[in-house]
Amino acid sequence: MKIKKFNYVICGGGASGLLLASKLISDTFFSNKNVLLIEKDPKNLNDRTWCFWEKGKGELDHIVSKSWKSAIFKAKNFKTNFSTDPYTYKLIRGIDFYKNFNYLKTKQQNLTYLNTKINSIDKRSNTVKTDKGDFIGDFIFTSLLDFDKLINYNKYPLLKQHFVGQLIKTKNEIFNPDEVTFMDFDIPQKDSTRFMYVLPLSKSKALIEYTLFSPKELDKNEYISSIEQYMKNLNPGNYKIIETEKGIIPMSAYKFTSENTKNLLNIGTAGGWTKPSTGYTFLNTLNKTNLLVSYLKMNKPLNEFEKNSRFWFYDLLFLDVLNKHNDKGSQLFKKMFEKNKPETIFKFLDNKTNIFEEIKMMLTFKKRWFVQALIKRFF
Repeated sequence: MKIKKFNYVICGGGASGLLLASKLISDTFFSNKNVLLIEKDPKNLNDRTWCFWEKGKGELDHIVSKSWKSAIFKAKNFKTNFSTDPYTYKLIRGIDFYKNFNYLKTKQQNLTYLNTKINSIDKRSNTVKTDKGDFIGDFIFTSLLDFDKLINYNKYPLLKQHFVGQLIKTKNEIFNPDEVTFMDFDIPQKDSTRFMYVLPLSKSKALIEYTLFSPKELDKNEYISSIEQYMKNLNPGNYKIIETEKGIIPMSAYKFTSENTKNLLNIGTAGGWTKPSTGYTFLNTLNKTNLLVSYLKMNKPLNEFEKNSRFWFYDLLFLDVLNKHNDKGSQLFKKMFEKNKPETIFKFLDNKTNIFEEIKMMLTFKKRWFVQALIKRFF
């Protein structure tokens, strides 16, 4: 079989792959370049929800289905209602994201979209091997994550953000559609870090996620029973489950950039674009993709695209603490919201704070835990 060659081969059609493909085919600079996107799933279901905070208008506002300017944080014996201003918390449904990409690809001639399984990527020959043949790329971008590598790499702790979410329609009007429940830790913690996340779409419809930051996943029935108990406390009346989604996001400070080569770049979660301490990925992926497209125009080696910043080290320390004191995670986040302005928290989670804001943020946590983590990393 003849091996086909492309200028750009994108492996994986998740958020990072689709965003990159969209930008390449929409930019006239790349109109004479051919792009191959390989994804094994058809992407025709609403299989996930992406949320992110953003200042002002954004480039994806046309597919944002719901947004909020007010939020709640809860923990045991603590609750705060706060404005997210100057940020807006935005929600994009997976199906709307996929439809937007499908519309874009019908308008362009330089994109090939292939539904098939990727078996391997040969970094030496820049070859992607699939069930439907082999493909060579001048540049390869992959969002395929090797979870086993993270599990077996003991230098950095690995936690997982794992969750089940249910879109629920209730008989009673129990939700405030103008206020998102950002984190509700006022639930049984069971010796790990657990919280509820509520995205109200109307007074009687909401996406409710039971989320953990912990080393191991649960049996699916435990996620579902926890949501059922939470709903019972809200007095919803009869309700029905419209959709269910689940996910596992690695929380690791592993140096993903070490896997890049001159012609291959790991992107998305596989590229370290997930915020290790929270699991947030979408906005960082959007920002990184914009930077990457500009970088490609300079024709520089891909392994020089990005370096680790001081925020990587902050996340490492936070994960060290959260891994060692996983039963105290709710206390860590409670301290964060008790002692800091929400705007500063969002800036910090978005890697936009200055050094003085970061020192103040660190001082709000239990100092002994972080000092121990710091000593461990240096000595």
